[in-house]
Amino acid sequence: MADLDPMSALHPITRAWFRSALGEPTEPQRRAWPVIAGGAHTLLMAPTGSGKTLAAFLALLDRLFRRLLENPGAAGGGVRVAYVSPLKALNNDIQVNLEAPLAGLRQAFASAGLTASGPTSASCSPGRTSALRSVSVRSSSTRAA
Repeated sequence: MADLDPMSALHPITRAWFRSALGEPTEPQRRAWPVIAGGAHTLLMAPTGSGKTLAAFLALLDRLFRRLLENPGAAGGGVRVAYVSPLKALNNDIQVNLEAPLAGLRQAFASAGLTASGPTSASCSPGRTSALRSVSVRSSSTRAA
């Protein structure tokens, strides 16, 4: 019989952080997490504000932190997730649904003994494209040396 808790697809530290910070998952989150964890391509359609973006980001952040737990030396090393927002107005979505959970999960995993800094993020808007590209090139050339 399938596990009835849709959060069982998430690492226990991720589950504990989510419940402590946000409470119980929304319907789109409950439906999405088992499917995303199973590796299926997923399209979430639900009303604005129902937790779709966090459902996707949290599943992916959970996966990145699990990789660090399995192989602490593998922190860094390229892009693992790309999120393309159709509207500049959704930049707030990034802050609420990516940056805040990322900071919370870094702290939760660090408290549990993960010594790596965890995943990092960067965002780019039309006016910042060249600056971000410059940072990316410098970062790549530093690694190659």
